[in-house]
Amino acid sequence: MMQSTHRLSIDRIEQAAKIVDPVFLNSPQFVCEPLSEQLGTRLALKIETLNPIRSFKGRGADFLVSQIREGDKRLVCASAGNFGQAMAYACRKRGVNLIVYASTGANPLKVERMRSLGATVILQGEDFDAAKQAAKRAALEQNYRFIEDSRDVETAEGAGTIGLEWLNFPEPLDALLIPLGNGAMLNGIARVMKARRPKTRIIAIQAAGAPAMIESWRAGRVIMHEQIHTIADGIGVRVPVPEALEDMRGLVDEAILVSEEAIVQAMRLIHCHAGIVAEPSGAVGVAAILEQPELFDRQCIGTTICGGNLTVEQMQAWLY
Repeated sequence: MMQSTHRLSIDRIEQAAKIVDPVFLNSPQFVCEPLSEQLGTRLALKIETLNPIRSFKGRGADFLVSQIREGDKRLVCASAGNFGQAMAYACRKRGVNLIVYASTGANPLKVERMRSLGATVILQGEDFDAAKQAAKRAALEQNYRFIEDSRDVETAEGAGTIGLEWLNFPEPLDALLIPLGNGAMLNGIARVMKARRPKTRIIAIQAAGAPAMIESWRAGRVIMHEQIHTIADGIGVRVPVPEALEDMRGLVDEAILVSEEAIVQAMRLIHCHAGIVAEPSGAVGVAAILEQPELFDRQCIGTTICGGNLTVEQMQAWLY
C-alpha cells in the first residue's frame, strides 16, 4: 500500500542513485568496535563527511538540481549551512544561479564555503526559520524558484540513497538512529528501510532544545516554537515542514530528544574512538545511546554521521 501512495518513490530513490554525483555516494559504513565497547552496543557508523561539502546534503541537492526545468536557472534557498553548500556545489556544476539566505548567526565556516562554491549568500534573520521566510519573500519578488529542503521531494529522495546503501550492510540492523531536522534524511532512509527491511526500527533523534518536529509528529499536527536553544544548528528547526511531517507517518517507530551535554559527549567519543569530526547534528544518534543505553543494550544499531563542518573554535570547545 505504501509503495503506491507515499510521496517518496522507491523508484525515484533508485533513479537518484544513478544520477547523483558519485562523490557523494557509497560512503563508508562499518562497525566501530572501540565505540561499541564504550556504549555497550554493536554500533555501525555511516560516515557522510568525506565529500567536498562534508555532509549528506549533496545527495538530495544534486538530485534536485539535476531535475530542474530549463527555465528554472535562478534558485533561492535557505540553509543553516550544509544544504546551502550542497546546493551551491550542484548549481555551480550545472551553471545555475543560486542565492542562499542564512541567519546572522550562521556558522561562519559554512557561510564562507557557500560563497566559495559560487552562491550569493545573504545573512538575514536571527535563526534558520527567519532566514527561510526572508528567502521566500525574495524569491517571490525577484521571480526566482524557491527551493525548500524536505518540502521539495527530490531532497528526501536523494537522501534516500543512504537507505539503499544501508541495505548492503552485512548484519541485520535492530535500529537506525537518524538525526531529524527538516526531515529529508530521516524520511528518505526510512522510506527505503520500511519497504525493504521492515524489522529495523526507525528512531528519529532531535536536540531537546529544538524539539518542534518530534513534538509535531507525536501530536499529529504542526507545533512551532518561538525560539530554539541548541548547538546542533543543522537540525535546529523551529517551524516544521508540513509535508515532511506527513512523510513521517508510518515510517517512524520511536523518537528521542537528547541533551546538549550528551551531544558534546557524543562528539568527543566519536572523535576519540572513530577518528571522525562530527558536528553536533551528526552526533545525536550516539547521544541517544548515551542517554538511554537500556534501549540498545547488545543490539546492532546504525547511525549516520551526517555532517562534519566545525570551525576551529568549535573543535577546540567541543572535541577536547
